[in-house]
Amino acid sequence: MNNDTLLSLDRLSIGFGDTTVVKELSLDVRRGETLALVGESGSGKSVTALGALNLLPPNATIKGGRWLGDTDLSRLTPRKWQGLLGNRVGFVFQEPMTSLNPLHTIGRQLAETLRLHQGLRGRGARHRCRELLEQVRLPRAEELLDAWPHQLSGGQRQRVMIAMAIANQPELLVADEPTTALDVTVQQEVLALLAELRDHHGMGMLFITHDLNLVRRHADRVCVMRHGEHQETGTVERVFQSPQSAHARELLDAEPEGVPTPCGDAPTLIEARQLSVTFERRRRLFQRRQPGFEALAPLDLHIAAGETLGVVGESGSGKTTLASALLRLNQAKGVIDFAGARLDQLSGKALRQQRRNLQIVFQDPYGSLSPRMPVADIISEGLRYHQPELSEQEVSARVRATLREVELPEHVAQRYPHEFSGGQRQRIAVARAIILEPRLIVLDEPTSALDRTVQKQLIALLRDLQARRGLSYLFISHDLAVVRAMAHRVMVLKEGRLIEQGPCMDVLSRPADPYTRALVKAAGLVPQG
Repeated sequence: MNNDTLLSLDRLSIGFGDTTVVKELSLDVRRGETLALVGESGSGKSVTALGALNLLPPNATIKGGRWLGDTDLSRLTPRKWQGLLGNRVGFVFQEPMTSLNPLHTIGRQLAETLRLHQGLRGRGARHRCRELLEQVRLPRAEELLDAWPHQLSGGQRQRVMIAMAIANQPELLVADEPTTALDVTVQQEVLALLAELRDHHGMGMLFITHDLNLVRRHADRVCVMRHGEHQETGTVERVFQSPQSAHARELLDAEPEGVPTPCGDAPTLIEARQLSVTFERRRRLFQRRQPGFEALAPLDLHIAAGETLGVVGESGSGKTTLASALLRLNQAKGVIDFAGARLDQLSGKALRQQRRNLQIVFQDPYGSLSPRMPVADIISEGLRYHQPELSEQEVSARVRATLREVELPEHVAQRYPHEFSGGQRQRIAVARAIILEPRLIVLDEPTSALDRTVQKQLIALLRDLQARRGLSYLFISHDLAVVRAMAHRVMVLKEGRLIEQGPCMDVLSRPADPYTRALVKAAGLVPQG
C-alpha cells in the first residue's frame, strides 16, 4: 500500500439478501486529496461509504478488503469501531437538520463528541466548542453554543456539522452530498472551507455528490459509479476532458441546456402591483409592540400566458414568500390581478374556485405526497373536490391520461410514493397539478433534490407541457443553470427586495448588480451560444 494512501477499498461488494448493490469496487483516498465519488441516485455512492465504515444495518453483507491506513477495517471489534468513528473518521451528511438533535443545543451536541473521544468536560469542552465554531467561521460563536438547530440557517447548520466532524482532527472526512440543499454562494463557502480544513489538518476527503459542476472545481480525482459498479477513475481534468466510459460521458452531457420556447406577444395572465408581505413579531408580556418584519418589500411583476418567470436568490431572500403571496397562501398587501379578476379581493368560495387555476409543485416530492395514499388517489384528490360531478370512470380515465402525459405507465396508479424514485415522484406531483388544467403553476425548487440526468428529463417534460397546454410558470430555484434552461425572464431577490430583473439570458450573461454577479460567479455558468 502506498504510504500516502489513507482509505483503501479492494473489490468491495455489498449486498442485502439476494441483491448486490455494490460490485467489487476498488478505490483509494490519499492524504491531502479530495476524491469525488459520483453517479446517479441508486448508483451505490453512499452505500459504499457507509459499508466501508461499518455503518450499514446488520442485514447487510460486506465482502472485500477495507483499510484505513494500516488498520484492517474488516477485523475491528464493535468497541474499536466506536473509538474510530468520530475520531479518526468524520462525517458531514446531506441534511444537517435531520442529523442534528432538535432537543439539544449546538454546544451540547458539539461537546458530546469531545467528551466521548477526548474526555473533555465543563469549561474546557465549552472553550473547545467555541474554537471549533470560530474555525468554521460562524459569527457570534459564544451565542450559537446556546442556540437550537432550528434557529440556524441551512448554511449555519452545515457548518456546525463540519465543526462536529473535525472536532477530533480526523484523518479521513466523508462528505456525503454536503451542499445539495444549499444556495450556490453558500455551497462555494462550505466547499472552500472543507478544502481549507483538509489542507490544514492533512486529511483525505471522500466527497460524494451528483453535481459535476462542484466536482470540476473542488475535487482532485473522480470515481464514476453506475448501478453499484465502477465505471472509471482518474484526475478531474482527464475525466472531464476525455471520459473513457459511456456513463461518464452521459453524466457530463446531462447539464441543463437549451432555452424555453418563445411565448411571443401573449397577453398578461397575472400581474401584481406593490405586492408586499410583513410578518408581525410575537410580543411578550409587558413588552412594547415591535415593528413587523418585512419579508417582501413592495414590488411589481407580471407573467404572460405561456411564459416562465424565474425567481432566484439565496435562502431568506423572499422567493417562496413571493409565491405564497401570489397564491393567497399568506397575508399580503398589494393588487393581484389574475386573468381579469382581482385575486386579492376574493375570499371564501370565490377564492376556492380560483384554486384550480393556480397550482404548486414543491421541492421535496416525497414530503409533499401522502405515504398512505396510492398514486391514483393523490392525483385525483383535487379533481374530486373541484369537479364532484365526475363519475368514477371519468376520474380514472383522467388519471390514466395524466399519467401518460407525464410519461409514467398507467399501471403505477395503484402503487404508493415510497415505491418510486425521486424523479418519478416529482412527475406524480406534476400530474397532481396539471390534472386540474391550471393556467399558472408555481414550481418551488422542483429539481434541487434530483440528479442532473433526472433534472434534464424533468426540464424537458415541463417545457413540453408548457408548449402543449400554454401553461405559465413561476419557477423558483437557486440553480441558475436550470433557471437559464427554463425561464424567459428572471427576477433576482435579496433579503426580500428586488435587485434586478429582465430577460433571463441578459441578466445571467450581463448582470448589472454586484449581488447577481456573485450568484452567477458562484454558479460557474458557462455562456451559451
